[in-house]
Amino acid sequence: MAMATTRAEDLIVCYSPKMVTAKGIWKGDNPLDYSIPLVILQMTIVVATTRIMVFVLKPLRQPRVVSEILGGVILGPSVLGRVQGFASTIFPSRSVMVLETMANVGLVYFLFLVGVEIDLTVLRTTGKRALAVAIGGMILPFVVGICFTIVLHERKPKSLNTATYILLLGVTLSVTAFPVLARILFELKLINSEIGKLAMSSALLNVMCAWILLAFAIATADNDAKSFASLWVLLASVGFVVVCIVFVRPAITWMVGTTSEGEPLSEFTICVILTGAMISGFITDAIGTHSVFGAFVFGLVIPNGALGVVLLEKLDDFVSGLLLPLFFAISGLKTNFASIDGRTWGVLAFITFLSCAGKIAGTMLVTMFLRMPYNDGFILGVLMNAKGLVELIVLNIGKDRKVLDDESFSVMVIVAVVMTAIISPIVATMYKPTRSSVSYERRTLQRALHDGELRLLVCIHTHRNVPAIINLLEASNPTTKSPLCIYVLHLVELTGHASGMLIVHNARKSKHVPTAKNRTQAQSDNIINAFESFEQHSSFVSIHPLTAISPYNSIHEDICSVAEDKRVALVIIPFHKQQTVDGGMEGTNPAFGSVNQNLLAKAPCSVGILVDRGVSGSARVAANEVSRQICVLFFGGPDDREALAYGWRMCENPGIALTVLRFVPAANATLSTMLPTDDPDNPNVLTVEATSSWENGLDDEYINDFRSKNDDDESIVYTENVVNSREETVAAIRKLDNYHDLLIVGRGHGVMSPLTTGLTDWSECPELGAIGDILAESDFSSTVSVLVIQQYIGSSQHELTGSPHSTSQSDDELIHRRTWSPKKTDYI
Repeated sequence: MAMATTRAEDLIVCYSPKMVTAKGIWKGDNPLDYSIPLVILQMTIVVATTRIMVFVLKPLRQPRVVSEILGGVILGPSVLGRVQGFASTIFPSRSVMVLETMANVGLVYFLFLVGVEIDLTVLRTTGKRALAVAIGGMILPFVVGICFTIVLHERKPKSLNTATYILLLGVTLSVTAFPVLARILFELKLINSEIGKLAMSSALLNVMCAWILLAFAIATADNDAKSFASLWVLLASVGFVVVCIVFVRPAITWMVGTTSEGEPLSEFTICVILTGAMISGFITDAIGTHSVFGAFVFGLVIPNGALGVVLLEKLDDFVSGLLLPLFFAISGLKTNFASIDGRTWGVLAFITFLSCAGKIAGTMLVTMFLRMPYNDGFILGVLMNAKGLVELIVLNIGKDRKVLDDESFSVMVIVAVVMTAIISPIVATMYKPTRSSVSYERRTLQRALHDGELRLLVCIHTHRNVPAIINLLEASNPTTKSPLCIYVLHLVELTGHASGMLIVHNARKSKHVPTAKNRTQAQSDNIINAFESFEQHSSFVSIHPLTAISPYNSIHEDICSVAEDKRVALVIIPFHKQQTVDGGMEGTNPAFGSVNQNLLAKAPCSVGILVDRGVSGSARVAANEVSRQICVLFFGGPDDREALAYGWRMCENPGIALTVLRFVPAANATLSTMLPTDDPDNPNVLTVEATSSWENGLDDEYINDFRSKNDDDESIVYTENVVNSREETVAAIRKLDNYHDLLIVGRGHGVMSPLTTGLTDWSECPELGAIGDILAESDFSSTVSVLVIQQYIGSSQHELTGSPHSTSQSDDELIHRRTWSPKKTDYI
């Protein structure tokens, strides 16, 4: 038998090194008496509990770290540990050493991954603002920690080192958890906002300062007689960092450089890196700091690029999902609310308030000097209160070094949980991101300057979307007076944990991108290469590739953010169905359809949905030859005027032949005769007729302008088709042959027309509108592509479109929503 001491100095635990695996219940062995079965059961219970807490707290928008800490507390002596036999059976003292060893291995690799994710080049660009916010947000909370130390330490045993006690509690209250803050910002869709970027930069500097203070705290954890040894600890830690920067980073860069282009990193390289993380942890633990410090520093010196992506892919799910919760369980097993007396609960509430207030006040003082809005300063202070893994590491180190007792440890765990838990609800309630103060007027093609740069944002799901998008852009007639500025946004679904949230919207030129080492990056590289090849072979075209990595249910917000920031006039996104070999249309990913609907409802500019049936590529032809036949179907309304504006721009290309087919209702085809009502005095009918008359005036004016300026152009054909009913409209559309390469039509959302009324009742894809849905049907055509355009109409658009799930509205609802006082400037 062997003996080990755990948790308390007076507790001696005996265990048998031979009791590793059980012989089986059939031979009378209890599996829980053996190490491996017991650890497997403990891991299962820990993971299940934390996952349940994540599910329960998800509606409250709580970060995962709060759920995991609470899951550990539930398994500890504060809750389930009070159940008779639970702690002694599931978490006996003899198993704590094995469980804690596994938890610390997971902790080492998690901090290694955090270091890998952090881009040190950000430190060079943070500027004085981030540094000021980081320092201002640490000073006041640190002072609060000192006051807290005086209140609690006066009743503690004299054996507790006062200086270390102050440092540990001060670091716990003043530090900001960088990974936790990143996840909060990501879930609140603020990670790309100005306040999000400032918070991330400040938190990064804050974490660096916290590690320095933590190294001092650990070095001074022993008594004064060993102060000379503490100095050696500090010097050795500094020497370790210098060696990693000067020698280790160049060596790793050389190893990665030996990999041939296009080939994945070898298993030997990955193995060396992973072993290096463990060796770094061993070295820093041996010199007296902590193993996680070495792993974190080693992760920081890993070169950004393909190597970091591969490491995250291989380790993130296993470490974050399985091993890391063990650390929170260990922290929960050490947390005992019963150790907190009545007076301390009052001190706890007071200290929690002061800690949050100190962080907010310190941050707001800095933002006042930076002339930031008071609301932004307050929200930034709230965000900087994020606590997480670093705080628990500090507290566990303090408890293991006998600097913190059970009461102080439990109090600080509660403070960390409360301070983190209040962030998301407060920010979500109070912070309303403000748009750029500079007027952004060119939000539509119709209002775009004829002799100015046209900015487009094209969204790509897979490489299959690329050819049709490029051919469409090629037909968009870039000229020396009106060049095309194209932002290519590759949409990637976020499926991981912390890894994806730090790499949203990474603008990358392929010539600066390392060789792809995984499927996602390889696909992005192929897409970027295709568009850059298009740029090289085209004139007056500039390509700016970006990548957005988000869950599909919120990726439309990233698209809108890029469109707003880049001030584009049109967003082009693929239809969620693709053509099959037999000419039919089949869905690719149902989430793509939701993305399109969400984008239509929230876009800050016009939107085009491209139904790809093979838009013909442009042949290099003479000026008097035609290589594409494009047709605009015009029924009336702002969306159709936007469609005509795009077709008008295209027809200026000498290789484009444009046909404008306007559908005109017959004299006896009025909207009021098609509305299902028995009341001739129905105000809805009167409103529709007034709005329709006004819209017809705008349509006639725009059509007449188009015809007068293109009257002598033989490549443009204008035709009017008079129809009496929606049935005749459908019949006329189905008569369109395969002569055209591309049909452009407005979505017609929110506009009532006697030619389309009621067609939406049978729409399979309401995001395409009544006519677009017909054109996208499998039995319409197997060769004609369709572009459905919705024009941006100002702040009223969000009221008109409603939520993505309310697109199938009745005609009466749409009538009510188009009854504002019309202004011509809203549409042109």
